[in-house]
Amino acid sequence: MSIKLYSVADGKLSQRAEIEGFDDLLIDVPVAFGGEGKAPDPHDYFDLSLGACKAITSRMYAKRKGWPLEGVSVVVQRDESDERRGIYRLDVAMTFHGELSEEQRTRLEEISHKCPIHRLMTTSSVEVTTRQLTA
Repeated sequence: MSIKLYSVADGKLSQRAEIEGFDDLLIDVPVAFGGEGKAPDPHDYFDLSLGACKAITSRMYAKRKGWPLEGVSVVVQRDESDERRGIYRLDVAMTFHGELSEEQRTRLEEISHKCPIHRLMTTSSVEVTTRQLTA
């Protein structure tokens, strides 16, 4: 899979992304950083991927178990105050909607820790290779 990003032709910092059939995703940065604040910034997409993955993983597990989970609400709060020192904190609060027992709710939270993005963020070593292509 590849993700393609293109600068928006307005002279600002916005980027448009294409991801396998989705071709109108916008990324920007806040005005304080030179952007227009028209769209989520890269940190937002990073954070939301964790929240979405946890919710989806929990829902898949509940469906497989036949549990009465009606939906999941997630709030992700970021503390990037120590990011420059290599510490990036995400606080994830999950609400499981439906007639679930306390044991089921606890298990769903535990399962959310096993979602692919949580594991990627907490246990993987990510290697990034950047190269220049000629235009």
